[in-house]
Amino acid sequence: MDLETARLRLEPYDDSHFEGLRRMDSDASVMRYINKGIVKTPQETWEAIRRVQSRWEQYGYSWWVIKEKASGDIVGAACLQHLANVDGAPLEIGWRLIPEHHGKGYATEAAKAIIAFAAERAGATYLVAVADPDNIPSHRVMQRLGMTYKAIEQHYDVPCVVYELTLRHTD
Repeated sequence: MDLETARLRLEPYDDSHFEGLRRMDSDASVMRYINKGIVKTPQETWEAIRRVQSRWEQYGYSWWVIKEKASGDIVGAACLQHLANVDGAPLEIGWRLIPEHHGKGYATEAAKAIIAFAAERAGATYLVAVADPDNIPSHRVMQRLGMTYKAIEQHYDVPCVVYELTLRHTD
């Protein structure tokens, strides 16, 4: 399901997104806090697209590419998924951006759309976000989203800062 904001369009991963995703997956600065900084091969990018498509079918949510409406360019990706992809774990929101699009508020804008989707479409009442303890820009996005610091916990086999958000439902 596509999501739209003032400046962005979020689209569930599909084959047409390969080049934009490759750009992120092969950029060591993007991967610095993800995958222990190891860039992905083209084959691994295709495998990720297939995995994400399967999760969309299973759950009705997963990863979206973030496209800038004005240019149509892929500027990043964002997700709603079970924390560390463990069934039954709390729902996690996450994001990553191509470096030249840092500092424009895109991560916050995309995450707000996903939070609304989580509440309205997925029935979520609680969300978490995790980041490398050194990834201060991501911590700031979490804070701008109204999330509160919870703890440092092990997820994805590494220590992560965890922020949480309780969603208020208006019936």
